[in-house]
Amino acid sequence: MAPIDQVHLSFNPQTLTLLNAVLGLVMFGVALELRVEDFRIALRTPKALALGLFGHHILFPAMTYVLILILRPEPGIALGMILVSACPAGHISNFLVHHARGNTALSVSVSALSTAVAVFMTPLNFSFWGNLNPITSGLMKQVAISPWEMIEIIVMLLGVPLVLGMGVARRYPAFAHRLRQPMKLLSLLILAAFIAGALAANFQHFLNYIQWVLVVVFIHNLMALATGYGLSTLIGLPERDRRAITFEMGIQNSGLGLILIFNFFDGLGGMAIVTAWWGIWHIVAGLTLATYWRRRNPDKASLAATGQA
Repeated sequence: MAPIDQVHLSFNPQTLTLLNAVLGLVMFGVALELRVEDFRIALRTPKALALGLFGHHILFPAMTYVLILILRPEPGIALGMILVSACPAGHISNFLVHHARGNTALSVSVSALSTAVAVFMTPLNFSFWGNLNPITSGLMKQVAISPWEMIEIIVMLLGVPLVLGMGVARRYPAFAHRLRQPMKLLSLLILAAFIAGALAANFQHFLNYIQWVLVVVFIHNLMALATGYGLSTLIGLPERDRRAITFEMGIQNSGLGLILIFNFFDGLGGMAIVTAWWGIWHIVAGLTLATYWRRRNPDKASLAATGQA
């Protein structure tokens, strides 16, 4: 076993409970600016929904397999990369799309469908690519995900905050309007605090082994983001939809990945560190890209792409 796989990160179920509560609060803030009509429009674009699901559950795991063959990381790190690629979309993607002035309703729709489909696609992808890859096949174990746990994730992280936020906006529009900006600032501050806390709790481990995963996670995440934007551009989606698909492919539910690692692999160090670092890095990279896009009008970008500007 490689030295990195002998490391055990500071982890407990309360940490993920806190993260889920944070993401629920973030989703409530996003929902304050959503309308039912936004979802009707999103469901009228099946091409975008199909691309989001195909890119996330079929293309990205396959690309991860090829990337591992090229980079040849330690087996635990490689298996962590496969698990991350097999997880559904991370729900923070909805906040990032909203912050980037993308199609938030499309993002929420893809996240919900991605999480539902993950009940069978996550174990299938993990088992298939993990056993197929000669680097990781020796570490493989069977992973099973309870459908009820996945339904609970959808309801608690997406459904309840979404209904509450949209309900407040519909019933108390003036109050919701005053609440929007403070909620945005609060969400950013909470996310920054969570990143700092995750680093502090495991700082020595990250310091000792960060060189093992830094470049790997950077390339892996960049590949996902670039593929999402490239494919959505290729099939002619408008700019707001491109931004949504980009984050839906590039933001993974690393919290679910950590739960699986500690339940089925006894916290295998390489898997845990690459998954935990992914969870930190995709927030940093996502916020950076979303902030850049926020300054660029998506409608003007779409016109420029079609030569109408």
